[in-house]
Amino acid sequence: MTKDLADTILTDVYLRQLLELVSCASRAILTHYHSEAAVEYEDKTDSTPLTQADLLAHAIICQGLRALFPDIPVLSEESDVKVKKARREWREYWLVDPLDGTREFLNRTGEFTINIALIIDHRPVIGFIAAPCSNTVWFGGLHHGAYKLALDGQLETRRSIACRPLCADMGVTLLSAARHRNKYLQATLDYIKGVTSDLRRLDSGSALKFCQLAEGIGDLYPRFSPCCEWDTGAGQALVEGAGGAVLSLAGEPLGYNLHSSLMSPHFVAFADPEAELWLGLRRALQAINSA
Repeated sequence: MTKDLADTILTDVYLRQLLELVSCASRAILTHYHSEAAVEYEDKTDSTPLTQADLLAHAIICQGLRALFPDIPVLSEESDVKVKKARREWREYWLVDPLDGTREFLNRTGEFTINIALIIDHRPVIGFIAAPCSNTVWFGGLHHGAYKLALDGQLETRRSIACRPLCADMGVTLLSAARHRNKYLQATLDYIKGVTSDLRRLDSGSALKFCQLAEGIGDLYPRFSPCCEWDTGAGQALVEGAGGAVLSLAGEPLGYNLHSSLMSPHFVAFADPEAELWLGLRRALQAINSA
């Protein structure tokens, strides 16, 4: 059932419609982003900002997904409380972050994305991540490969992408966000410095780090600050499609819709999950976690 639904959605007919939907939401976001007027926002109960661009993209994506797939419910970051309670009964659903990186949007860095994932039986099987400012979309899933395409491009021009194998002797590139700093990240940096003399750090916002990992630009993306399932679902599907993994500190792929909370656990997204470096890093992080 899982494979049949994923295969259907990834046929060219549906892919074109999904990519056009993402493009439509991207254009709507950019209208606000490029406006000369100051962007108004309010703080939600979790102190994260909410703009009209978030709400507009939410409406466009949710309406579009319901029109294309009326039997598959939609859970968005901006969904109301009723929907967020009802999702506990869902086996299959779309998981959406209509504007991931609202702070980057407000700071005009351009490093924000649209994230859409199809979740089946607690696993993300397909993911789409679009970067409106770079006119780029990445999509893929486990057993389905991973691809990169211009948002305004033809489906036939999509390019296959893949994670790269890790070779500590050639250096390690860590993907992160400049504002995320804590003892777990410091432990990660210290551990990697102990196994390679060439540690590079590439900072970027939102889900772009998953895309960089899937393209072979980096080796690992550790996340030890709070985030939610809609922040990780599409990225996990993409990275898995590219040959990598997104693993909790227990070494298991992240699961979805398993708990009353929608918060994601600490994780490390790894381009080469079988590398010895990951096993050693995991032990170092678990030691901190149990201290």
